[in-house]
Amino acid sequence: MLFLLFLAANILVLASAKGSHISNQIHLLRPQSGSGGSRVKGLSCQSWRYGVETNSVIGWKTIPVTCEDYVGHYMLGSQYRKDSNLIINEAFLHVKSLSLSKNGVVKDVWVFDIDETTLSNLPYYAQHGFGVELFNATLFNAWVGTGKAPALPESLELYKKLLKHGVKVVFITGRTEDQRTITETNLKNAGYHTWDKLLLKDKAFSGKTAVEYKSAQRKKLEEEGNRIIGNMGDQWSDLLGTNTGIRTFKLPDPMYYIS
Repeated sequence: MLFLLFLAANILVLASAKGSHISNQIHLLRPQSGSGGSRVKGLSCQSWRYGVETNSVIGWKTIPVTCEDYVGHYMLGSQYRKDSNLIINEAFLHVKSLSLSKNGVVKDVWVFDIDETTLSNLPYYAQHGFGVELFNATLFNAWVGTGKAPALPESLELYKKLLKHGVKVVFITGRTEDQRTITETNLKNAGYHTWDKLLLKDKAFSGKTAVEYKSAQRKKLEEEGNRIIGNMGDQWSDLLGTNTGIRTFKLPDPMYYIS
């Protein structure tokens, strides 16, 4: 509920008292025209989202302009939350199925991505066409600098359960080292109060893909004696590559693609 109220305050979207219904008037945020791109004849936005989530539609720069409405309603409506909750529930069932380490020699760790995984940038993307606009690093980094991204409630719930079960949490993010302080502050303010490691991208990985960068960080974790029991992100590049852990879990995100 707090998540929906936060979004309502930041992006002028009306929510019902129970937070289960989002008003269709999302385009009070920006004009319908001038969003760029061309219409795709006969495009099913639901099918397009399915292709994206299954990693069959890859390498795209923006969502189809005709799907701005669809993606906006999905992200601000109940289905996005239900889809996220399904993945979180499966993740916790996986944790409960494991024999977790008790001796302290091997640490069981859970790897989380940050953006659209533990923290939500919906207040930003709602102002920028839900992915219709080309990514603007300057504008996005300015938003990150505010430190106001709310927690994705389902991920925060899993985070708390992991800690209760003695699992160490590691964040691996594509955010850069110069954003460490604001990222730490944002995570804590959103409810993520403790973690084992927060790994951000430094200059050594300049020019590397997200798959290469995150694979290298996970490999280092395992070389240090950690057992990655779960790996969760919103992008396939969070989950592909090497040293991916016992199981991976993909959260929904039809707004952007990172290779």
